[in-house]
Amino acid sequence: MTEISASAPSAFVRPAQARRDIGIKKRYRAERRFRAYGVAAILTGLFFLFVLLWTVVSNGYTAFLQTTITLPIEFSEKVIDPKNERADNPAKLMTANYPLLVRDALVKALNIDPSNRALVKQATDMVSASARVQLRNIVVNNQSAIGTTQNVSLLAEGNIDSANKGQIDLAVPEANRKVKDQQIEWMKTLTESGSLTKSFNTGLFTFGASSRPEAAGIGVAALGSLYMMLIVLVLALPIGVCASIYLEEFAPKNRLTDLIEVNINNLAAVPSIVYGLLGLAVFINFAGMPRSAALVGGLVLTLMTLPTIIIATRAALKAVPPSIRSAALGLGASKMQTIFHHVLPLAMPGVLTGTIIGLAHALGETAPLLLIGMVAFVVDYPGSPMEPSTALPVQIYMWANEAERAFVERTSGAIIILLVFLVVMNLGAILLRRRFERRW
Repeated sequence: MTEISASAPSAFVRPAQARRDIGIKKRYRAERRFRAYGVAAILTGLFFLFVLLWTVVSNGYTAFLQTTITLPIEFSEKVIDPKNERADNPAKLMTANYPLLVRDALVKALNIDPSNRALVKQATDMVSASARVQLRNIVVNNQSAIGTTQNVSLLAEGNIDSANKGQIDLAVPEANRKVKDQQIEWMKTLTESGSLTKSFNTGLFTFGASSRPEAAGIGVAALGSLYMMLIVLVLALPIGVCASIYLEEFAPKNRLTDLIEVNINNLAAVPSIVYGLLGLAVFINFAGMPRSAALVGGLVLTLMTLPTIIIATRAALKAVPPSIRSAALGLGASKMQTIFHHVLPLAMPGVLTGTIIGLAHALGETAPLLLIGMVAFVVDYPGSPMEPSTALPVQIYMWANEAERAFVERTSGAIIILLVFLVVMNLGAILLRRRFERRW
């Protein structure tokens, strides 16, 4: 009887231990599954990110190259100023028949019969229509060029540029492509002579809007974005920091401040197009500000960025230990001196991080700018924020709606540039935070 009672506890212990072992194994399996799900989620995100970047880069890297045709242009006085009136009326140089100079140069370079109008037209179609402006600027800036022959590198027409980059299948029948067989032969001839070449496309960064893809660039849009970012920085940073300091350090804790804090958090999640509607109603319809102006765009983006800066600044102020405030007050500093001499400098890394992230967010916004008319076709650089302009994301939007094949690479190239700006700004925020952040 004694032996039975002694062995009874062990009989009960074994099933309990087995149940515990089974439970531990289940928890381990659940943990491994959770880790696998997490790794799978990360790999899925990285895969789609890789596909996105690969698509953009593969379509856009050719936008940084431009095909040019170098021709010996004879600036004939008979064509430019047949009546020798430029001394009395320099404006005559603006209306000269500069395309005729291009036609004559092509006829000589390709040995074309001038009387064969069909071949002459095919030849002139290989050169961009922007050649007229390029030659006009040469003459207007240097009238001594009249009567001379100079080698001028002219932009190739968009389809010729695409064909030279291998973006058009030249093996298909002539009726199914925009580049003629004769033009292909001329391209080979010009390539062998060194006249048709590819070079870095500086025009992508300096040109304004154009209906011709080879003459289109982001220069005007980039300047418009710069104007808006400066306005956002000048307005949103001081207003956001001052509002944060008041709410965090001076405002009494009551229902009103609680309501303000809730509304600020809600405004950070409001769709950006709502700010566009607000800007349209207040700044344009009510205040009468000009449409398409960078000033209006900057004000709209300031309203959109303020909640982000306020939230980031308040979080940075909260991260400063209370002992810093107590020590400053204990040494006789006033409330204002404590905040601006001790608390704010220590919170500045978080403030700068929030500001840069807010600016990066504003730089990539398109919807609010469309509503205030910044989808304008602007060719010339704006002299001030009050003049019509556009922005880089809006320029991308407009190019994406164009039907010509050559605008596809321009769109992807502009996206690459915008992504580089955003990456640099976000990296700057991370580096500033790591450089000046203090851990308590």
